[in-house]
Amino acid sequence: MHIRIRKIAAVTVAVTLIAVAVNIFMAPHSIAAGGITGLAIVFETLLGFDRSITIFVANAIILAGTLIFLGKEVFFNTVVGAALLPLAVRLVPDFRLVEDPMLSMVAGSVIMATAASLMFNNNASSGGTTVPPLILKKYFGVPTSIGLFISDGIVVTLSLIVFNVDAFLYAIISLGLTAVVMSSIESGLNKKKIVYIISEKNREITEDILTKIDRGATLIPVLGAYERTEREMIMVTMDTKNYRDLQTIVKGHDKEAFMITNTVSQVHGKGFTYDTGSV
Repeated sequence: MHIRIRKIAAVTVAVTLIAVAVNIFMAPHSIAAGGITGLAIVFETLLGFDRSITIFVANAIILAGTLIFLGKEVFFNTVVGAALLPLAVRLVPDFRLVEDPMLSMVAGSVIMATAASLMFNNNASSGGTTVPPLILKKYFGVPTSIGLFISDGIVVTLSLIVFNVDAFLYAIISLGLTAVVMSSIESGLNKKKIVYIISEKNREITEDILTKIDRGATLIPVLGAYERTEREMIMVTMDTKNYRDLQTIVKGHDKEAFMITNTVSQVHGKGFTYDTGSV
């Protein structure tokens, strides 16, 4: 029950953010950046339909298709967000906060990406154009990225017909910006470094890593392909802020040391995601 309540709360926050992005930043400048909300913006201008009604009707149809073609599990993961989204769009005030369309598009895209990431992290969806790609993938083998591109592409093309070239280009930029922000959020903003070091001064370097940086290190046996010489390689994982200190340590002991550095988005385990003082 606790998990379910937390999930509903997260979905509620997410759909509220979507409504803010649509009503305050995107719709006032006629930016229909894909999705069911973009379609609602187009229909409101073209046919005079209230955007919350359009979202409600479209999501009702999509929910029926979800239950029929994708099953109960996907349906229940979608139904809460799909039901709350039109209500949120109805309740959130509709006004132009930012006069500049570019600034408004950027703000709306970032908010939309944050909301979508929050949905995905809770295995939920607000319905809309995210569902048809799942159906296309299940029955026709079409990759979801292609299916989403097609569904969003149709909405963006309609914006070119209904509005103008400026609105069309803003919508395309918004789609790209939203994807970039989502990728950054999902891959993690607090990135780590994994460093591999081969040196003649492994012992000294390892001791300084343990004492001066206060990080653990792992010694990995390696074999040089050319000379067939067995050696040890140091592997150490650390916060980005400690990386310069590590470079100073390695260069201080061995200026010819060989280092390979990878940036990773997530590290799990004691010292990173767990309390180092816990048992």
